[in-house]
Amino acid sequence: MAVYIDDVIMITWNYGKSRLCGDFRALNNYTKADRYPIPRIPHALDKPEKAKYITKMDCMKGFHQNEAKPNSIILLRIICHMGIYEYTRMPFGIKNAPAHFQRIMETIFQEEILEGWMVVYIDDIIIY
Repeated sequence: MAVYIDDVIMITWNYGKSRLCGDFRALNNYTKADRYPIPRIPHALDKPEKAKYITKMDCMKGFHQNEAKPNSIILLRIICHMGIYEYTRMPFGIKNAPAHFQRIMETIFQEEILEGWMVVYIDDIIIY
């Protein structure tokens, strides 16, 4: 089996926060895409538009709540000046992480979504 080790990169958002991530672009090139549908943001925001009350929750570090499959951990190696590390949880930057997480969230909250008072967008939950 080939050995995979990826570099790390710093991702910065426009509101000043940063996140250290594995640079999984090479791995992503060989990954078959998970085509699970992710809602379009404008469509998700249309649903609670006329609600009297709305609340939003963010699943903090949601991807990291999911264990990586044991046979995938060898593919989730990163290297930096402090050594080589393996992710044992689903990292940010993996091609199929958003689709996988959306599937999990929609499975957990299936009843609430079908009843029409909750919208899930990856790790964000809107209740109205």
